[in-house]
Amino acid sequence: MKIMLNKTYCSAVHGINACTITVEVIVSTGLHYYIVGLPDNAVKESLRRIESAINSCQLHMPRQKIVVNLAPADIRKEGSSYDLSIAIGILASSGQITNIRLENYLILGELSLDGSIKPIRGVLPIALQARKEGFKGIILPEANAKEAAIVTEIDVIGVENLTQVVEFLNNTVTIKPTKVNIQTFFQDDTAIYDVDFSDVQGQENIKRALEIAAAGGHNLILIGPPGAGKTMLAKRLPTILPPLNMAESLETTKIHSVSGNLKAKDSLVTARPFRSPHHTISDVAMVGGGSNPLPGEISLSHHGVLFLDELPEFKRSVLEVMRQPLESRQITISRAKLTVEYPASFMLIAAMNPCPCGYFNHPEKECICGTNTVQRYLSKISGPLLDRIDLHIEVTPVLFDELSTTRSVDDSRTVRRRVIQTREIQKERFKSFPDVHCNAQMSTRLTREICQIDEAGRKLLKTAIERLSLSARAYDRILKVARTIADMENSPTIDNHHIAEAIQYRNLDRETWNGKF
Repeated sequence: MKIMLNKTYCSAVHGINACTITVEVIVSTGLHYYIVGLPDNAVKESLRRIESAINSCQLHMPRQKIVVNLAPADIRKEGSSYDLSIAIGILASSGQITNIRLENYLILGELSLDGSIKPIRGVLPIALQARKEGFKGIILPEANAKEAAIVTEIDVIGVENLTQVVEFLNNTVTIKPTKVNIQTFFQDDTAIYDVDFSDVQGQENIKRALEIAAAGGHNLILIGPPGAGKTMLAKRLPTILPPLNMAESLETTKIHSVSGNLKAKDSLVTARPFRSPHHTISDVAMVGGGSNPLPGEISLSHHGVLFLDELPEFKRSVLEVMRQPLESRQITISRAKLTVEYPASFMLIAAMNPCPCGYFNHPEKECICGTNTVQRYLSKISGPLLDRIDLHIEVTPVLFDELSTTRSVDDSRTVRRRVIQTREIQKERFKSFPDVHCNAQMSTRLTREICQIDEAGRKLLKTAIERLSLSARAYDRILKVARTIADMENSPTIDNHHIAEAIQYRNLDRETWNGKF
């Protein structure tokens, strides 16, 4: 018997990047099916699914020895996306498919027993890798076609069943490549939100702080009694952030694609993510990981907002794992067998009560917690984490008169316009620094270089630092916030009133907090 070796190509996803896997199939004399190349159980089981699918589509499954090798053999293969590629390799090796077109296409998909093809995850990084390696096209499930079609210069062939793939590769059927017009995703105000800044009555100082946070990409913590509007304000923050550009949108989509969060209709993520995990979340769910590492909440909020409500209720270990990504803007997950990196450039918005009963420092209601209780409650949040949060805002309850007034306030669109103008100034400033996009991302050296202050400003800052016992990191934070406030006023220099306003936003460093009187 003539031994036939055929190669098909598919892809494995690691982190948010993909690498091409060569599927080598040989049919020879003998019995049994073998699959080698570090497959997991899902891949080993694929031969049973493939056999059933081939028979269901009135094709012939060879009754000989079949050896499938997934190369490179030292990379672990996980999941069910290899089914279609292995099936095509078997059909080509048994002479049912001409192998002329096989090397031009990346083939992916999970097979059902009846031969239909189910969607897979991580399609966008796979399509980008296919283009990079010069493949003519990619054959994949119909449900994933729109997501892959975002990548230009590559034919995206969406298929529904195995028969279609066989006919396409044998040139008996023509399938039109799926096309997507990316520009339609990036029209102005694409992201339509259910909430708006104009819903908030009163709270002018807090709205100002949120605008500063959005304009400079700063982290923010809101402290106030129950019902003061902390969650309401935080949920409206994404509505004033600048829209995602093409590069940010692609990167965000890649993460959501790998995690399997992307719906078929959302081929591209165009609205900034807003993630609000519950305080019972585990460390792994927050940073990402697992035996087959997937992105956690901090990576899913990349280029968006991570909102932590009731901050002191989160486990200490969960809060501490955020310290490093807040500085480096990426998270590295190391396991014995592999290491993956996920980007994690997010805005952290936290909300908390000032004490267990919620009424410490309240103007009207009396706090029933003792000084030690308040101190113990606030000490659940470590100093190093607080240092990494630029703005500490005290939220006071809204008075009835403010609630009942009908005076006009700025809506999200108006505020967003101002935020975009401020971001444009920063874009121009940091054009020679590719990794820095806004003031909050400046390194210590860059902060010292850009945030120059005069002698009067230095004196003001020195007094504040001595009085409030601020750390060196808090000093940098004040300078960055002052720079953002100056940008909002289109001022080339940081003036005294900019520094004074930035110092005001360090509420948790003040002596009236932390149970000190």
